[in-house]
Amino acid sequence: MAKVKKGDQVVVISGRDKGKTGRVLEVITDRDRVIVEGIMRMTKHTKVGQGARGARTGGIETIEASIHVSNVMVLDPDTRKGTRVGHRIETIEQDGRERTVRVRFAKRSGKDLS
Repeated sequence: MAKVKKGDQVVVISGRDKGKTGRVLEVITDRDRVIVEGIMRMTKHTKVGQGARGARTGGIETIEASIHVSNVMVLDPDTRKGTRVGHRIETIEQDGRERTVRVRFAKRSGKDLS
């Protein structure tokens, strides 16, 4: 099970963007990689073409490349530093019934992660 989910705030712990933070845009589970907003920016050259309305497309654009999931840590909401992620099972009452849910929390501060 992946510790990092789409939408998490993460900090890069190794690589050329070490120390930078960003939001996870996509998780590629079969390759254990994540795409983080503003991290690992690459230039991509696309062939110039013409769109349906005559607009020209193509040229040089910058995109985010994937980074291995072991090179990022979830950002602690309290201390704003990298933290490990833990899981706990809580029982909540909803519509007169009890349900068990798994809650992700930051091990550094104990605060729940969204």
